[in-house]
Amino acid sequence: NARIVAAWFPTAERGTASAIFNSAQYFATVLFAPLMGWIVYTFGWQHVFVVMGGIGIVFSLIWLKVIHSPRQHPMINEAEFQHIAANGAMVDMDQDKGRGKKTDGPKWDYIRQLLTNRMMLGVYLGQYCINGITYFFLTWFPVYLVQERGMTILKAGFIASLPAICGFIGGVLGGVISDYLLRKGHSLTFARKAPIIGGLLISSSIVACNYVDIEWMVVGFMALAFFGKGVGALGWAVVSDTSPKQIAGLSGGLFNMFGNLASISTPIVIGYIISTTGSFKWALVFVGANALLAVFSYLVIVGPIKRVVLKEPPAKGPEMTKLSQA
Repeated sequence: NARIVAAWFPTAERGTASAIFNSAQYFATVLFAPLMGWIVYTFGWQHVFVVMGGIGIVFSLIWLKVIHSPRQHPMINEAEFQHIAANGAMVDMDQDKGRGKKTDGPKWDYIRQLLTNRMMLGVYLGQYCINGITYFFLTWFPVYLVQERGMTILKAGFIASLPAICGFIGGVLGGVISDYLLRKGHSLTFARKAPIIGGLLISSSIVACNYVDIEWMVVGFMALAFFGKGVGALGWAVVSDTSPKQIAGLSGGLFNMFGNLASISTPIVIGYIISTTGSFKWALVFVGANALLAVFSYLVIVGPIKRVVLKEPPAKGPEMTKLSQA
């Protein structure tokens, strides 16, 4: 996604494009959580894997047919290509230089440079924390509704879609706000950070669920928290803005890797907290702390948002070439 958005969209449109992509996960929850709850309730949990896996394979085949780089797309015209290129789209990056032209590709040293860059480390840490919030909602939230709030599995499946709707709305809104601020003349740093920080502060309101017992208030605070998380989930736009043009795909891959580390650790940590304490109260505190840590990362660690320039290894001169051959 980071590579596609950087290649296809001008700078002032990347926030919205990335937000729509990121919001798809919320819309998927809205669409599939009730369906999966019904499948489990009616046919058993095994059938969920068959249905969802089949849908995934179909979409993978569609993806292969419709996704192209700007230079290779069969339907792009010269005016569109020049427009996106003139307004910040990286139409030439990675190994996409046009027919017969290629770069040397990514090198291991590029990974080292990304992992030692303070701004990128801050972005990666922020994504780890944001994904921690996401994976609470994807893994433990339905369990929370059933075990802590006494709902049936079928009801929990439908209730779980309500915060996801708010997350979808917040996700798109965050991108629109960011691009609006950019078009109004604000710096890229302010335009990206303002929705991220504001949204994640709202997301920390999930802790308020520990202090209410009324069902609709619990769902309301969960929906508010997921809405805030959606507004603040602009990490993909930041990656598109900061990734070195030679390795936009690799940079996005590292970003995604750090986010997916949260998919490993979050369910385990929350499960340990629940088994140790016997309730979800500290688990919700853990989720809220993830939001605040992401705010700290963007406020203190990231600094100004700008594109990383890689340091290329020195080119071999004639003498070094002869020495290498010898």
